Amino acid sequence: MRRIVVVGASMGGLRAAEQLRAAGFAGELVVVGDEPHRPYNRPPLSKEVLASEVTHAAVAFRMRSSVADVDWRLGMPVVSSDLAARTLTLLDGSSLAYDGLVVATGLRPRRLPQPGLEDRRHVVRTLDDATRLRASLAPGVRVVVIGAGFVGCEVAATARRLGAEVTVVCAAPEPLMSPLGPDLGAELRRRHEAEGVRFLLGRTVTAFAASTPPGPHRAADVVLSDGTAVAADVIIEAVGSTPCVSWLDGNGLDLSDGVLCDAELRVEGRPDVVAVGDVARFPNPRYDGVCRRVEHWSIPTDTARKAARTLLGVESPPFAPLPSFWSDQYDLRIQSFGAPALGCDDIRVLEGDLTSECAVGYHRDGELVGVVLLGLASAIPRYRKLLMDAFAAAV
Repeated sequence: MRRIVVVGASMGGLRAAEQLRAAGFAGELVVVGDEPHRPYNRPPLSKEVLASEVTHAAVAFRMRSSVADVDWRLGMPVVSSDLAARTLTLLDGSSLAYDGLVVATGLRPRRLPQPGLEDRRHVVRTLDDATRLRASLAPGVRVVVIGAGFVGCEVAATARRLGAEVTVVCAAPEPLMSPLGPDLGAELRRRHEAEGVRFLLGRTVTAFAASTPPGPHRAADVVLSDGTAVAADVIIEAVGSTPCVSWLDGNGLDLSDGVLCDAELRVEGRPDVVAVGDVARFPNPRYDGVCRRVEHWSIPTDTARKAARTLLGVESPPFAPLPSFWSDQYDLRIQSFGAPALGCDDIRVLEGDLTSECAVGYHRDGELVGVVLLGLASAIPRYRKLLMDAFAAAV
């Protein structure tokens, strides 16, 4: 291959470039991204970046010497592709040919369909998003967070520590219920409420309404499905994400949930196209043969290592990653390994107590498939090894 193009210049794109060089690719390497920034770490966006004045330099990934010659084309997204012709079209109308293609375009925040109050509505996905939101947070500001997943809960914690009045709206009966289950969700809600966060659960947003006549300090309301109106100066939409795949339309791919890949991370069997990161939908034999996307911090690195070798025809072991992520909320570190969401029907406290530090196990058909730790940092290696050994014994 003479030229490999990586579409997506976030963590997945950077790791793919690094792994292609590590696997022996010496040809032209182009990374195309829609943001103007070089790759940076996203987890701090909902925490440190909101809590203080953080620059790109503070969150940027260190560039290894192996990718010093990469051609970075930033601020210029790919808008369409012709996989048969091996060409990409950029926003400015220019065309870029490739011999090998890495899909690393990741996700974009889902937005609520209701119109109104656009000047007060925020998402947290990019550094520019976080910088804009940071300018709106101050003591006494009324913040409404819509969604109680990890991003919503982290932003709520950060805003509260900055002195804002925080209300969290969520359709589920508990925060973080889908990934962690009801008991752990209830415990995390209790901890947020102890910090002064208000939760309005089991409700959805039906409208955004501003008072009349409008003015610079006008009242604004988030109207909920039960008729409740919540006053808001700042609104944060944390209602999930959507894979960035529209640029692949027209190529006959299954784009129903990210990019469908085989066990080698080839895109539907194409030898010249692979996918990495949370846009890739692939089977993990650690659990079963179902293809799933995984939105965990470890996945860009894991998938990049495998995909680079697949694209170059370099033999590598079967791909069975152990997903992991963490979340910092106030002074609590939540650490997860495996796939807790697959075991939410059988959740057991393995060690400690929910109201303090603990390890919670998630089981499917009696087998441990995930562990979530509240604190217990010293136990991390032990539970990670437990999950790794369980898979090794099964195969």
